[in-house]
Amino acid sequence: MGLNDTPSADRVHIGIFGKRNAGKSSIVNAITGQDIAVVSDIRGTTTDPVYKAMELLPIGAVMVIDTPGIDDEGTLGELRVRKAKQVLNKSDLALLVVDATTSRTEADNELVAIFREKKIPFIIVYNKTDLLEKIPQANDNEIYVSAVTKFQIDDLKTRIAPLAVTEEPKLRIVGDLISPSDFVVLVTPIDKAAPKGRLILPQQQTIRDILESDATAIVVKEFELRETLENLGKRPKLVITDSQAFAKVSADTPKDILLTSFSILFARYKGSLLNSVRGAKALESLTESDAVLIAEGCTHHRQCDDIGTVKLPRWIKNYTGKQINFVFTSGTEFPDNLSPYKLIIHCGGCMLNEREMRYRVKTAADQKIPITNYGIAIAYIQGILKRSLAVFPGILSEIENIQ
Repeated sequence: MGLNDTPSADRVHIGIFGKRNAGKSSIVNAITGQDIAVVSDIRGTTTDPVYKAMELLPIGAVMVIDTPGIDDEGTLGELRVRKAKQVLNKSDLALLVVDATTSRTEADNELVAIFREKKIPFIIVYNKTDLLEKIPQANDNEIYVSAVTKFQIDDLKTRIAPLAVTEEPKLRIVGDLISPSDFVVLVTPIDKAAPKGRLILPQQQTIRDILESDATAIVVKEFELRETLENLGKRPKLVITDSQAFAKVSADTPKDILLTSFSILFARYKGSLLNSVRGAKALESLTESDAVLIAEGCTHHRQCDDIGTVKLPRWIKNYTGKQINFVFTSGTEFPDNLSPYKLIIHCGGCMLNEREMRYRVKTAADQKIPITNYGIAIAYIQGILKRSLAVFPGILSEIENIQ
């Protein structure tokens, strides 16, 4: 997989923050060496976060995010500031751009406090040093640069690199669960909701991870599974299915073959598996007219039988026998206040980076709102959750009375 093919969720997210006219967009263009962001002397030129996937040496694949000014004013300005602060939830590291000809403001200091609270590595970048007669002495997490003359821009990139490295080992999607020469069968329904001419991202990434493990990926549609297993000539180590086909795939897969779903694998990959399994129990306590939030991490054209907005609500209503009030969000939108909801059901989060997915799970935990995941909720409703978790060593011993 080339750097240009790296999924956005697997890129290092670099958030660029600061007041209007501090030179954020100029810094973005300077460190990337491209005219990515519109630069103007008019305050507030950047009105929405601007995302640019690219390679930034010496880091590699990154997502650079230019944000609106944190000092924007008026009703529209408040919305822009809110959008800028939402970027904090997905930033693996942050650059706070300050106009070097002025001092840091209360808004700047508030951002520094948020960086520290959220444990986001950051650098304070004093821009416009070409307008200074003398460059002040910088502290450890500060640097003085000029986007115009490119003064110390290379030094800034050098200082960014170590902040982008995490000491925590990166989880595999499935590679740590299989061995070389294993067969893994992937069930991928091709229906109206499937993208034309390609597989969805979780399926692509899972296949790649299997191949990198020197195992064999066998891809079938749901009605081909039974015959494939009979004719395979070798017992597969694992069957992985799209969650919406869980019931049929479970029925067609012998009990001695491990079974799970792409959505469940991604819950583990994004660090939310344990919380999501615990959250599924809340399906039992839903009452008439309770509100359930169904959240997707991406935006897509919804088909007539969309899993998030049609199938999942229908399955939940049939399981509970209650008239539930479903609320839907997608993309970067995720409510700050979750108190109206009795349960949150989130997609697998393939388009969200790990930091943002962890933020959403933590927000729910802090407000004591149970959160689960599409695949886990579907497996729970269909009575096969324990079976779908058996592939993860130790997970069942941590949770009692799942079903």
